[in-house]
Amino acid sequence: MLVSEILRIKGNALFTTPPNGTVLEAVKSMAQHDIGSLVVMDHGQMMGMVTFAEVLDALSKRQGQLGDLKVNDIYVRDPLIATPHLDVMELRRAMLERHARYVPVQDGRTLLGVVSFHDVAKAVYEEQSFENRMLKSYIKSAPDE
Repeated sequence: MLVSEILRIKGNALFTTPPNGTVLEAVKSMAQHDIGSLVVMDHGQMMGMVTFAEVLDALSKRQGQLGDLKVNDIYVRDPLIATPHLDVMELRRAMLERHARYVPVQDGRTLLGVVSFHDVAKAVYEEQSFENRMLKSYIKSAPDE
């Protein structure tokens, strides 16, 4: 299964934030849309990602206060990036190695969407379940010798 298939199934809704936006605004957006990450965009270009992990780290360092902290102060500037033609198992391996929960998907310089570790786990589970059903069906229909 390819990353492009995950995006096709889940849809390509993309939630973004500007680097000069406040972290509090980013948190409100993530809560409103029930998501764990936002793509940081500046002048139509992806600059990086901000996830709940960076927000929690900022809250920890600031004794629970975000104040006027800017996204620019906390976002990840070099996130793991996937291509639509990447195999899901390769993406899963890379996500585990980098401890990445959210991965933007780009085709060249075009941002197509974001896949989460949950999306990848669900895709792998569904693919393996399908294969298991096919194998069981094959075994049941095999001629007796």
